[in-house]
Amino acid sequence: MQAPSTGQMTWRLPGQLEPLLHLRLSALDDWKPYTECPQYSVPDHPDLSAGYTTFVSLLKQQWQIVK
Repeated sequence: MQAPSTGQMTWRLPGQLEPLLHLRLSALDDWKPYTECPQYSVPDHPDLSAGYTTFVSLLKQQWQIVK
């Protein structure tokens, strides 16, 4: 079975001080740092915040932003 191509992403989990992109495939899944999701992450650009390149890539693939 192939994994869904869209999911959800958020920058800050409750209690987290520093923003870090987290991903999950559905609201029922646990959040994982984008670095633990190599099938979805894109290499970081040295001039941009960590995770931003992945964020933009997934946004273009219709991933949902959860605040």
